[in-house]
Amino acid sequence: MIIEPGCEFCGIVSGKSEAEIKYQDDDLIVFRNILTWVPIMLLVAPNNHLSQTEFWTSKLFQKASNLAVEIGASESPEGFRILSNFGDDALQTQVHAHLHVLGGTALGLYVDFKGKGDFWARVYGGNKV
Repeated sequence: MIIEPGCEFCGIVSGKSEAEIKYQDDDLIVFRNILTWVPIMLLVAPNNHLSQTEFWTSKLFQKASNLAVEIGASESPEGFRILSNFGDDALQTQVHAHLHVLGGTALGLYVDFKGKGDFWARVYGGNKV
């Protein structure tokens, strides 16, 4: 197993740091995010320390995405979102590769945008632009 000293997620994988683990096998771990912006905030991560790019382009990614869909449907049957952040502009704060599984509430728009039309303004609020 590739463990990076000082990596928070590697600490969770190795059992040195606490987390609410929902699933773990030889390749992947799913645990509850310490952030609580929405009711369901889970992280799907490889046990080995990989960058986001290494993870997304690996053979392991299909297994991880299948697991993310499975756990998302189980934990948030009314709907969920799967996403990843790459770099500072996307607010990536952990270098250990991971997928976010978010749900448990209406998640709204990713970002506000011009031309969203009446539907978006009516459903998600804001001004029609």
